[in-house]
Amino acid sequence: MAQAGKHPRIILVTGASGYVGGRLVPALEARGERVRCLARTPAYLAGRFSPSTEIVEGDVLDPGSLQPALDGIHTAYYLVHSMGSREAFEERDRAGALNFARAARRCGVRRIIYLGGLGGDGHLSPHLASRQEVGAVLASGGPPTVEFRASIIIGSGSLSFELIRGLVNRLPVMLTPRWVRAEAQPIAIGDVIAYLLYGLDLEADGNEVFEIGGPQRVTYGELMREYARRMGVRRLMIPVPFLSPRLSSLWLGLVTPLYARVGRKLIDSLRNDTVVRDRRALERLPVRPLAVRPAIERALAEEDRELARTRWSDAVSSSGNRPSWGGRRFGSRLIDRQQALTAVEPVRAFAPIQRIGGRNGWHYGTWLWAVRGMIDLLVGGVGMRRGRRHPVELRVGDPLDFWRVEALETGRLLRLRAEMKVPGRAWLQFEVEPEGGGSRITQTAVFDPAGVAGLAYWYGLYPLHWLIFRGMLRGIVRAGVTEPPVPGVV
Repeated sequence: MAQAGKHPRIILVTGASGYVGGRLVPALEARGERVRCLARTPAYLAGRFSPSTEIVEGDVLDPGSLQPALDGIHTAYYLVHSMGSREAFEERDRAGALNFARAARRCGVRRIIYLGGLGGDGHLSPHLASRQEVGAVLASGGPPTVEFRASIIIGSGSLSFELIRGLVNRLPVMLTPRWVRAEAQPIAIGDVIAYLLYGLDLEADGNEVFEIGGPQRVTYGELMREYARRMGVRRLMIPVPFLSPRLSSLWLGLVTPLYARVGRKLIDSLRNDTVVRDRRALERLPVRPLAVRPAIERALAEEDRELARTRWSDAVSSSGNRPSWGGRRFGSRLIDRQQALTAVEPVRAFAPIQRIGGRNGWHYGTWLWAVRGMIDLLVGGVGMRRGRRHPVELRVGDPLDFWRVEALETGRLLRLRAEMKVPGRAWLQFEVEPEGGGSRITQTAVFDPAGVAGLAYWYGLYPLHWLIFRGMLRGIVRAGVTEPPVPGVV
């Protein structure tokens, strides 16, 4: 817990815009810690964390910028690496770590906590060698350092996990090179955060290195098969001896959405076994990491919760770019958003949404919805025969044709979860917000594809879905002008 008293300790987090740092900061805030973040571009962190968290501009490659960030700091988390840079990342990481270590020592920082990479005996890849070198530089040049070394981190958005997910989702048949048979000890992102938090109050004399991992040793191929089982798809893997790391990275660039430079460096590191050989983390710390299967299940469940908490309209427009054909991505999900303005107030704008489905129809192409329901019946689905419980009233859990009401905020939000037969999972959400003297209606279709069949389903039917959803939104706007509001809703 945070130290009591008039002047609580201040914790600095570098790399707060990254995958681990972005999850560590809220965890520190939840403990009541006073947090400061070092960022090259503070605007990138605006609004991401609690208002009490301080954002300071600085760069580990600019020694002069570090003292304002490190003044008064009790413990500093070092979560910086340059794997995505065009230059030699080893030199940048070495220089950044040395600058930070020296500045931390001058400013009286009591401890540095660093997240590095597992890798044992033998010739390490440049990526893993650099991660371990950074830990050594921090420990030798700065205050006492606690280094946690991890293998694959399982969590939505983790580079290694997204690599595995991308391959499984896109390739029903895989030619697998040697690195797919390398052993790893995957660990859930929640367990990584727990270890990093325990590093704050760990009793240690001098520098410490802890190897952390889940309870299972698995190959990358076994991890792919487990993810495929969780998604309900089957994948054929054919071992081949001739795919070098460089050829593998080129192949990877063709079939996954990973950033090319990072992908090449990551693939090069996969030839190393990354397993725990030193069990002191289990002996000295109370974290008991999840096994692979529950870790994957938690990652996907957390993604569902994050998607539910996030306004999908924000998720697809945050980049500032115009939507591309086929929709935007949010994790593994594909998202299509359409919006319309209406002159009526939100209560009237929402009324046609609350009446949607059943005998009321779908405001556009209702016969097409009926055809889709017949197809669903033919393949063993529920079809459109369930209708709706009441012509006007809705409640969470209600069936609605081949949908089910998953979330309802009367007058503002309706989210439907698909129960028709589809190769994946699907949602349809409507939001109504005040806009000027009227309202803005946002309609969002979300699809979580299961393998290649799911991707083929989404892209094959996308033009038809776009036409139907666009027509439906226009019909909702027209109905909001002519239909009365729902009785009892103000």
